[in-house]
Amino acid sequence: MTDGTYTRYVAVGDSQTEGVGDGDDLTGLRGWADRLAERLAVTNPELRYANLAIRGKLAHQIRTDQLDAALTMRPDLVTVLAGMNDLLRPNFDADEIAGHVEAMFAAFAATGAVVATLTFPDIGNTIPLARPIRGRIALLNDRLRAAARRNGVIVAETGNHSVVSDPRMWNPDRLHASPLGHQRIADAVAEALRLPGADDSWTRPLLPALPEQNALRTMANELQWAAVALGPWVMRRLRGLSSGDDRAAKRPEPLPVWNGGAPSFPH
Repeated sequence: MTDGTYTRYVAVGDSQTEGVGDGDDLTGLRGWADRLAERLAVTNPELRYANLAIRGKLAHQIRTDQLDAALTMRPDLVTVLAGMNDLLRPNFDADEIAGHVEAMFAAFAATGAVVATLTFPDIGNTIPLARPIRGRIALLNDRLRAAARRNGVIVAETGNHSVVSDPRMWNPDRLHASPLGHQRIADAVAEALRLPGADDSWTRPLLPALPEQNALRTMANELQWAAVALGPWVMRRLRGLSSGDDRAAKRPEPLPVWNGGAPSFPH
């Protein structure tokens, strides 16, 4: 749609789409998809929005668990974001991951829905220990772009701007966006969808610029991150657990975005 008017938006994916890093499990998660839905509802206050994303899910799990449910909702806009959790696994296979994502692209596109996705940022810029997987990120992004072209999927190129590496864009775990980062992602998707009023301002650097850190402070930050974020993640992998085990989607039905003049999700 060229005027940005949608009636039913469904988001599928993992923790980023669920909104981890923007709010918490006690007060509720917001996230970029919620923020995008709120923007869409400015054009159409009758918009209904569902978010089926669950943290920790791999691409094949998102396809298996969320695709059919999303199709039954008959969305005219779908966002698909999958693959980040696969990037961190030792048995990474870009073709297999992209195959699952493309199957979702094709299924949604076949219904006539507008489908949008994102490219992944180089997390090696924010997590030095992740630099060895930079090649994986570039490879998967290439596969996803090709799959998007084949299926007429809109791609928001969120990984090619220096602002993405600003620590203020990230939650302290460095794996999930901060509230500011989630807002920038929502703005990036809005621009890709050519929504009214959307522009490229989300690509601009944050002000004021952060001062350079000395080597000692950088090392201390890395050690703290390894203890607080990396350690628990590794332990879950060793135990065969996922952060999404026994979790349900936060918004499993397409509900109105506005409820009595206020958003129907955390704000």
